[in-house]
Amino acid sequence: MEHKRRKTPIQVERTEPHLCDLKLRFKILRMTPFFSSLSESDLVAVNQLFHEKGFEAGEYIYFLEDPAQHLFIIAEGRVKLLRHAVGGKDVLLELLVPGEFFGSLSDQDNSIYPDTAQAQTAVCALTISTEDFRKILKMYPSVAITVMDAISDRLQSAHETIRQLSMQSAEKKISYMLLKLARKLGQPQSVGLLIQTPLARDDLAEMTATTPETASRIISQFQKEGWIATGRQWIAIQDEAALRSLLEEDNL
Repeated sequence: MEHKRRKTPIQVERTEPHLCDLKLRFKILRMTPFFSSLSESDLVAVNQLFHEKGFEAGEYIYFLEDPAQHLFIIAEGRVKLLRHAVGGKDVLLELLVPGEFFGSLSDQDNSIYPDTAQAQTAVCALTISTEDFRKILKMYPSVAITVMDAISDRLQSAHETIRQLSMQSAEKKISYMLLKLARKLGQPQSVGLLIQTPLARDDLAEMTATTPETASRIISQFQKEGWIATGRQWIAIQDEAALRSLLEEDNL
């Protein structure tokens, strides 16, 4: 008897590292907040300073406190930004999708990366050296202003994630991360608000600085309550209000 392969509701990406055609490059650069206001001719000039680089799923792109020599923009795939937390575990600060940036935005020499970047899926990225990025900042003052805002927003988000995950119970940590991912990657499907990325229970443990056993227990508990639906490497939110209520307990 043949066994049928279990289907996933996630729209699985078939990213080929290094394969970012010119049309995709312009689309991604236009999506990036820094360059959204540039003219077509300016975007052509900016594009010439970027290079393509591919990473396989699970590959580390750089580590915390490495010399910060490049800025990256995701063209295809997903990238995790991690920070080493108290207790010895890595905490996921952000899960980045196409059009988002990571790496160095500094115009200072001897700067270091503030986080660790790891490819969650196969990734095709556009990358630029800090030296060439400085050229862009000098050429286009509007880009420099947007970069300052982006740095502020990213730092604020990272601090909030670390604060939430350091002060909450394991149940609240899982709830917080599910809601954060759903807000960013959720798409309405028949199974609920589907988080559109491969997401195993071990991934949630890493994201919330809990153990795989704890994450598995809580996910099973949430599923039994009817708050979420799960399958092989996917999770869908079915009762967002219940997860929010859990977060607000004892915080009123």
